[in-house]
Formats: sequence, structure tokens, C-alpha cells
Amino acid sequence: FLTEWINRTLKEEHIVVKSLEEDIYDGLVLHHLLENLGSLKLDVDKIALTEKKQRQKLTVIMEAVAKCLQLEESQLKWSVESILAKDLLSTLHLLVAIAKHFEPNLALPPNVQVETITIETTPRGLKTSNAMEYITENKENIEAQSKDDAFDELFSCAPDKLDAVEKALLQFVNQHVGKLELNVKDIKSQFSDGVILLLLIGQLEGYFLNLRNFFLTPASTTEMLHNVNLALELLAEGGLLNFPVNSE
Repeated sequence: FLTEWINRTLKEEHIVVKSLEEDIYDGLVLHHLLENLGSLKLDVDKIALTEKKQRQKLTVIMEAVAKCLQLEESQLKWSVESILAKDLLSTLHLLVAIAKHFEPNLALPPNVQVETITIETTPRGLKTSNAMEYITENKENIEAQSKDDAFDELFSCAPDKLDAVEKALLQFVNQHVGKLELNVKDIKSQFSDGVILLLLIGQLEGYFLNLRNFFLTPASTTEMLHNVNLALELLAEGGLLNFPVNSE
């Protein structure tokens, strides 16, 4: 699933992954993946041939991932060394975390687990311990979380809580368009021309919108309406809008 997802995402860049162990460890695919999904510009060479260069490149990539995912070092289930060593378990954890963050609607197979066997040397000989480790989330946990969606709770608030709803939505919007160095302060005025809405959709859905398809700096009501109509079309095509919205 992850191999197909990476190949589909990087198809236009003519990158083909055949083995997660052999094709991920040097940072090349991860570099392209982050630039494609998160519009991240990483200050590293495209190709790193020596182990030293690969380690340096992976360090920059891992720092960017941890920053995007807002994870502390103690929460990471991978490291520069484990990825460089072609550790499949670490590679799977990393790719699943990237996929969940940048494409939350991706239908990752749930309940994927592996049995890990840890072997250590002791004065009395080899000691082994077995444990089950989840690669993807437990389906029951996902369903329990979906029942209590934070936005559902916000929209069920009384009218006097509207400020709290707007504040939460602003935080959500800025978390994503902030990657494009944009900042939204007023939902009513800054969404009216459709530009922020289009860029937000692109960030959430993980695709790049061709600048020729919309007006980045609309100068008239007609151009604004064009942007909003395009945004509504994209939402409808993605199955995210199942009720009519007046673009005007």
C-alpha cells in the first residue's frame, strides 16, 4: 500500500519505489515526498552518494518531519541511524506518520501489527523477549475517536460560542496554510476571494494547484467568483461537499 502510494504521489517526477528497505534509506525519495506533499523546501542536495552525505541529508529531513508532525524526540519511532540501516519497522512507522499527517483521508489498512523479538546478551546467555507492535492504528480506536470529532463538538456549540468556533477554525487553517508562509486573521474577509480556500484545499488534499487555473490576486468580482467556483468543484469532486453552496 505504501509503495503504491509513494509511486502514485511521485509519478510525475518519474520516481519508482520497488523496495522500502532499499529505496528509502538514502533520503532521496523522502526528500521528493516531503516537497510534493507538504510543499517543503529542504536545504539539502537532491542526491547524496556517500554515507556521510546521506546521514546529513536524513538529519535535515528527520528534523523537518518532527517539526511538521509536532513530535518530540521521545515520541519518534524512527531515527536517522535506523532509517540509514534500512530498518523496515522504523521505515514503516515513518512513512505511516507522513501519510497520516499529509493525507489524513488515505485509507491505510488498519490493525497492521508485527511481532518483534528482542535478543540481548546476558552473562547467562541470550535472552529473548517478544512484543506486538502496531504499524497502523487499531480500527476500534479510530472509530471511537471519529465519534467524538473535535469539529463536530464545536459546531454543536450554542450561538454564544461562535467566537470559540472561529478561533479553532483559524488555528486549523493557519496550521496548514502556514506552510506556505500565509497567515489568516479574519475568516470572513480573507476567504471571500477564494484564494486561501483553494490553497488550503491543495494543502489538505496533497496536490499542487496550477497557478493558471485560478487568480492568485483577483482584481474583480468575476475573478473572485471563478476562484470560489473552482474551490467548490474541487470539494465536490473529492466527495467533501454533498450539499449546494451559493458561490456568490
